[in-house]
Amino acid sequence: MSPVVAAVLQVGLLVGLLALVHVPLGDYMARVFAGDRHTRVERLVYRVAGIDAGADQRWSVYARSVLAFSFVSVLGLYAFLRVQEHLPLSLGMPAMGSDGAWNTAVSFVTNTNWQWYSGESAAGHLVQMAGLTVQNFVSAAVGLAVAVALVRSFARTGTDRLGNFWVDLVRGTLRILLPIAALAAVALIAGGVVQNFTGPTEITTLAGGTQSMVGGPIASQESIKLLGTNGGGFFNANSAHPFENPTAWTNLLQIFLILVIPFSLPRTFGQMVGDRRQGVAIVAVMASLWGAAVAVISWAEMRGLGAVPQLAGGAMEGKEARFGAAGSALFAASTTGTSTGAVNSFHDSFTAVGGGVTLLNMMLGEVAPGGVGAGLYGMLVLAVLAVFLAGLMVGRTPQYLGKKIGRTQVTLVALYILTMPALLLVGAAITAATPALVDASVQDPGAHGLSEILYAYASATNNNGSAFAGFAAGTPYQNTALGLGMLFGRFVPIVLVLALAGSLAGQRPGATTAGTMPTHGPVFVGLLGFVVLVVAGLTFFPALALAPIAEALL
Repeated sequence: MSPVVAAVLQVGLLVGLLALVHVPLGDYMARVFAGDRHTRVERLVYRVAGIDAGADQRWSVYARSVLAFSFVSVLGLYAFLRVQEHLPLSLGMPAMGSDGAWNTAVSFVTNTNWQWYSGESAAGHLVQMAGLTVQNFVSAAVGLAVAVALVRSFARTGTDRLGNFWVDLVRGTLRILLPIAALAAVALIAGGVVQNFTGPTEITTLAGGTQSMVGGPIASQESIKLLGTNGGGFFNANSAHPFENPTAWTNLLQIFLILVIPFSLPRTFGQMVGDRRQGVAIVAVMASLWGAAVAVISWAEMRGLGAVPQLAGGAMEGKEARFGAAGSALFAASTTGTSTGAVNSFHDSFTAVGGGVTLLNMMLGEVAPGGVGAGLYGMLVLAVLAVFLAGLMVGRTPQYLGKKIGRTQVTLVALYILTMPALLLVGAAITAATPALVDASVQDPGAHGLSEILYAYASATNNNGSAFAGFAAGTPYQNTALGLGMLFGRFVPIVLVLALAGSLAGQRPGATTAGTMPTHGPVFVGLLGFVVLVVAGLTFFPALALAPIAEALL
């Protein structure tokens, strides 16, 4: 079987599996968030935490709840990392320094999971389980909650209430993320992923040397790392390490876990607003953008310009032979199209075109299909912009699902769209324009070095977490600056989304006329996809032209 045929079959199998679960999982999530019954475990959590599960919240209260929970989470995880050496199961790991602990705490709370450190040499088992893995669950649940609050604003009329953040957080964690992650962990263990409490062990290699290998509760962290679009690995090599991702079929399973919730959430959206066609339109745009990224990256990496790549069957530098160029490209497109950041190959070693597409995926705002919750609310914000532009073109008052899009809504959408580019470009420009920062962090000169800087800040401000390995992030400045990028890149858009939801929920649905643009047909799908590309293109083309495009033309 030729590599091209194998690559097509692999993508086809993945798409088939995602299509198989799209309806049942999407419908299940809609029932979880639309229901009014609480399980016994949930009622116990509410009682212990003092939560009034029956109280609906205004958008401002919902936003304050998100910020308060996340603030406490950052402080708690920071303290955990600072006292690690005094904790059981620390494996002798020292406490993280103040700047490193700050960066890591912000990283995992914001669902970024950027790692300036090597996991196996910096975090003991207790920190991995009770600190990092817990945040993998709840940070993903926060994204789910915010997306559901925005969906409710389209489904509800004449109200200033969006639901209860604490109820949404608990339900998303206990009913969706935890059971699926548990099943996935069992499947990963069956596939050879390690799950134990072994500390550093000296082994003899085939060459007769010695090597220290660390075990640990890896499968349980791996499952939610992928399912929650988190990305922080137990090992520095992340999903390229055989203890995390041993075989080709576990690799495909991991990609499936990355995509399964983001691609199912549009179905949830359609169910909750009472029009499944709306969800189909959203998922069609997401799938088209993701498919294009997979195709271009696969072509670039499998074609592998040059004599050596041709002999190797692809540009294999930085890639695992057991996954090949096709498996690496599929993983790269999926992890940067979502806010996952896990890697099974080094993106820094990709061709200029392949690496450029991974960078562009993040610059699109990670909406193809995006992170858990974040991808859906990001795409819905762009859908509001699309109907506004369509309304301007035909001279009609723009509406989306019966809600009028006026000055307030457009202002919030504009601020949302501008937040990430401002953080990314300002942060990257400061590093690129400061020789001392370039010398300390950038490995390669010229266009590729600029790509490393852009990739780091795109990853941080989009809450992705992957990196070009040539960028040294573990300096006090970069730990602090990237941490700020993650923090503002996560919570400023969330507050704007919730403000938008509040402005929409209070409206009464407008009348649908012959001049109202349908938002479920192919015309709208094409318009929305065009808006996604144009927003990123107009914003980032100059930077891309100086980095991956210039490198590709050399």
